[in-house]
Amino acid sequence: MDAELLSAEFIRHFGHTPLLVRAPGRVNLIGEHTDYNLGFVMPGAINRAVYFAIALNQRQDARLIAYDEQQDRLTITLSSITVGEKQWANYLLGVIAQFQQRGLQVPGFDCIFGGDIPLGAGLSSSAALCCGLAFALNHLLKSGLDRLTLAQIAQGAEHAYAGVRTGLMDQFASLFGQAGHVVRLDCRSLVYDYFPFDTASSHIVLCNSGVKHSLASSEYNTRRYECEQGVAILKQRYPEVASLRDVTLAQLQALGHELGPVVYKRCRYVVEENQRVEAATQALNNGDLDAVGLLMYASHAGLRDEYEVSCRELDVLVEAAQSLPGVFGARMMGGGFGGCTINLVAPEHVPAFEKAMKEAYQRELGLPLETYHTVLVDGVSLVDLDSLA
Repeated sequence: MDAELLSAEFIRHFGHTPLLVRAPGRVNLIGEHTDYNLGFVMPGAINRAVYFAIALNQRQDARLIAYDEQQDRLTITLSSITVGEKQWANYLLGVIAQFQQRGLQVPGFDCIFGGDIPLGAGLSSSAALCCGLAFALNHLLKSGLDRLTLAQIAQGAEHAYAGVRTGLMDQFASLFGQAGHVVRLDCRSLVYDYFPFDTASSHIVLCNSGVKHSLASSEYNTRRYECEQGVAILKQRYPEVASLRDVTLAQLQALGHELGPVVYKRCRYVVEENQRVEAATQALNNGDLDAVGLLMYASHAGLRDEYEVSCRELDVLVEAAQSLPGVFGARMMGGGFGGCTINLVAPEHVPAFEKAMKEAYQRELGLPLETYHTVLVDGVSLVDLDSLA
């Protein structure tokens, strides 16, 4: 799926020329489940994306086509946007509703979208879907909204129309990505800094467990609720605590009996993960990929044992990677319960790594393995077909 194909399909269906938009998925080097706890994350946009062909249609409705869903389609009257039965459409309807709630009138438009972000792999296809439409509508309507506002619109769409209480990381990464860089985001202040990723020393390889996860599942929202429970208890003793970002390990240990074993583990993971992001920032500045890799392994252990969002398939992949030459680090990535592992691999070892991982996954679980050799790219942008020719 690419922009040129979508453009041709759009013209065939609707008979006029569309605006083309590319919205990338994301990886997260480290800092998982910290965004909604107002901590630190370190994502980057990748060279897998959702593409949009979109144009105003001089009508009172939106005509939507999901190319990758057997060209499933929906026509919706823009004056009566409500959550519907088609989950893919709810993300788009949520974006429209967010514009309307800001007092921005959305006129009729036609849209076809499709892409090459594998669904359920933890690469934030849903965030890319929301960010791409928000960016496209902002451009078509000349609304003048900045990228941070567009990220918040996309986040609001997922909260209200998809039932997923995501943090801001996924949307931020899709919109603010910079080629060759990861970005460290402070999810409370929204201050961010870019850090060059040394592709001469390490490449990012993703291993897809093939286990489909859903961020809308009860487990994701349950983890968020457990963290909120922890904050409420901690705040009674330590009034300065507004989120787990403000908590120390000593404070957690002092109130461990009040938190209970489950909430204590959830909070401990978040506090330690924030520390790991800070340490990874320093390690990247020092060009110390071995240190970054050790932090990634520690992150995975925390996600597995304390946050309890890993699964057998992800654990097998991380264990297999850890034994291979040229691997700096590996961990599960995304909401959990499936999706991809992210692996930092020395460039000269990438082909052997991919081969060995596929063999190990087949041997241990009897399952095929897809791997993706990814590149860090710029965030959401317009596509100029002439420049691609």
